[in-house]
Amino acid sequence: MSLSFEQVPLAKVPWAELNGFADRTVHQTREWLAFLSETQAAQPVVLQIFSSGEAVGWFTGAIVKKFGLKILGSPMRGWTTSHMGFNLVDDALIDSAVVALAKFATQSMNCVHVEVLDRRSISGVVPQGFRSTPLNGLVVGLQGDDEQLLLGMTKNGRRDVRKSLRSGVIVEEVDPKDPEFVAEYFTQVSQAFARRGLRPTYPQSRVQAMVDHLHPPGYLLLLRARVPTGETAATGIFAGLAHGTASFTLQASDSEFHEWMPNEIMVFEALRAWRDRGAVSFDFGGREIGGPQDFKRKFGGTDLTTQWLRYSKYPSLEVARSLASRTQKSLQRRGKKPSG
Repeated sequence: MSLSFEQVPLAKVPWAELNGFADRTVHQTREWLAFLSETQAAQPVVLQIFSSGEAVGWFTGAIVKKFGLKILGSPMRGWTTSHMGFNLVDDALIDSAVVALAKFATQSMNCVHVEVLDRRSISGVVPQGFRSTPLNGLVVGLQGDDEQLLLGMTKNGRRDVRKSLRSGVIVEEVDPKDPEFVAEYFTQVSQAFARRGLRPTYPQSRVQAMVDHLHPPGYLLLLRARVPTGETAATGIFAGLAHGTASFTLQASDSEFHEWMPNEIMVFEALRAWRDRGAVSFDFGGREIGGPQDFKRKFGGTDLTTQWLRYSKYPSLEVARSLASRTQKSLQRRGKKPSG
């Protein structure tokens, strides 16, 4: 199938219409693109997709420049962003859409590299010229009452949530104007990285930018878990769309309070809150095959395997990408301050 693309100026994008797509993610919204523009110096890109003159979907991403070269990401690693990719009238179009996008981006947009992470995986073999990294994820359905959510969890998960409740841990929704919340979260996540001899992969300013851009339209849930003495045991930021999918975005806790199970009760409260907002599922995100998922598996759900697809106009760029990733990890271990 032959597909064509037309770039649409941001001011003319029918955002409300796009947000109505069943496969829409919060990471494709105008506000998330503004967040990427601020924190990644990224230029948002929205393309309408046609087949024989008929509109069949949209693509959302952003362009960054590295060493003067244009790279199209949807998303790129390091953006604190999960599935972007396409909104399609027919899931069967995904294979053709991925191939046609790479051609359009490299030939018409002068991009030298393209990366796509879509919630649909291509149906066949990885197309010629592409590289792929499979990601293992988990998705929990949000249908049913609180008891049904608990029954969908593992035995250990239910035990830990109930233990936290009995212990008196309180989870509260946080006002985005709370002057302490972002700093509390970043302190906790920094401690978690430090225990592994690392630094966070992003600065505190990125967390604040996310709150500033995504909370006003109702795309963020901010939670804080307190032990009975009033101390903050855990903090969490969960992004989503009220009619679609919510996600496990950012969460951290103080190791001093782990025996209170604050992470478990916080995620359970996030599931309840997004269900009550009208979301139909909760995406725990993906890790490379073989990565740890034990904590997230406590909450049940079904496996979701997606592919991080990459296409380079010049084969050497894939080598450079791998080298840059290794360099970033090395700098992180050495305690270099992240940018963005």
